[in-house]
Amino acid sequence: MGKSPKLSGPRFVRYFGAVVDALKELGGSARPSEVKAVIAASLNLSEEQLAERNKSGVLRFSKDVDWARFYLANAGYLQSSSRGVWTLTESGSAYSLTHDEAVDLFRTIHRRFVLDKRARPSKPRREAVEDLEEDEEEEVGLAAETTHRDALLSVLRDLPPTGFERLCQRILREAGFESVTVTGRSGDGGLDGIGILQVNPLVTFKVLFQCKRYSKAVTPSQVRDFRGAMQGRAEKGIILTTAAFTPEARNEALREGVPPIELVDGEKLLDMLEDLELGLKPKRAFDIDETFFSQFR
Repeated sequence: MGKSPKLSGPRFVRYFGAVVDALKELGGSARPSEVKAVIAASLNLSEEQLAERNKSGVLRFSKDVDWARFYLANAGYLQSSSRGVWTLTESGSAYSLTHDEAVDLFRTIHRRFVLDKRARPSKPRREAVEDLEEDEEEEVGLAAETTHRDALLSVLRDLPPTGFERLCQRILREAGFESVTVTGRSGDGGLDGIGILQVNPLVTFKVLFQCKRYSKAVTPSQVRDFRGAMQGRAEKGIILTTAAFTPEARNEALREGVPPIELVDGEKLLDMLEDLELGLKPKRAFDIDETFFSQFR
């Protein structure tokens, strides 16, 4: 079988339609991790593809989808809530672009940012976008900048194992768990801690958790191993990781007839740190609402 033709434009442009299709499948809105899981499953991406990293050490697939969302949002096809939920706009629901049209859309929006930046002194950066190819996305405009989420994920992955376990303990406490204890030790089947979740005054759950400071995606066998270790010891389990879960791992976590396991991937972990304002100093920022000012022009 011959190679598929090389597509023009930055790599992430190929996900424009996939992001929109995933949101449609999810009812018009979803969290980033849900969108990425649907895209990975629909494109049948392998564990190796999901674990591939770019030059900055960031998961390439996840970053590509983030940049696709960024440009779609600036084109008016998507909007994001303060809680990080991605939502299709009316234009997004009717989205239908060929790949070449998507590339043109990217270039139009990118030029706008280039023009906005020219008036401000900055380090030299590549501004020409006419001949960009799929492996050059790290050199274009804003894509060369590191977001606070990239930096935060790097901080998490640089923590020692015991430090990451204690951070997960703090996150679970802040999220409402009680009596959260780190128990990680050899011979404990990979269990790193235990906590109590009080659902209401009459109902409580004992929850076991496992912390995986990973760069590669968590596999279904690892989910099964964790379930085996928690068998008979708790009603529920949670796996927290700085990486992702393969689609098969997500299916395994929700398999019928066995104790359910909640999965917290790197994206959701960052969302929780943002929502709880842990390790982050919030800033207030504004974007110009051109629609508002159009009525006065």
